[in-house]
Amino acid sequence: MQHEGSKYRVRAAGLLLTAAYLAFAAWLLLRPHYVAWVPSPNLRPFSTIRADLRMEPLQAARHLLAGLGLLAPLGVLLPMAGGRIETSGVASFLRTVFAGLMVSMSVEFTQTMVPGQLFDVDALILNTTGVALAHLLVVPAIRHHLRQRLTLRAELARTQEGAPQGRGELRAQPTTDRRSGANRTAPLGR
Repeated sequence: MQHEGSKYRVRAAGLLLTAAYLAFAAWLLLRPHYVAWVPSPNLRPFSTIRADLRMEPLQAARHLLAGLGLLAPLGVLLPMAGGRIETSGVASFLRTVFAGLMVSMSVEFTQTMVPGQLFDVDALILNTTGVALAHLLVVPAIRHHLRQRLTLRAELARTQEGAPQGRGELRAQPTTDRRSGANRTAPLGR
């Protein structure tokens, strides 16, 4: 069936794109920063976000959007790699957000081993929120579209199975006349 092959191609593309994006994010986030002074890690939720909001509006927006957008593509790539079209939206959302949280937590803990990088609980919050927002904005619409396509394909396959074979001409089918008991042929489709 054509659907099975395309399903595996989409899943393979999702896995490949997810791996490539994670490699890019790791390169971006795990580079050493050599500075003379490093602040202590942030373990209090929303303290960095509040500090960002006290900046100029453009600079605050840039910092917050960078945190939201850093891992946001995973909100679309992870369900794509999973390849589950028939799953419920809530289950997909919870799986994706949990996976995004685990990726963000892994990055934050790995950053503690890199010079000049710190653990920041607010980065964890922003990254996970970005994954959730991307998932909510994109995945339900795509899943709805794909489900419609599958339904249309299934209906088309059913109608093609029941259609007469050949070049559109009607074939005769033998029947028995109830009144006379004689055999006669009746065209299909009537």
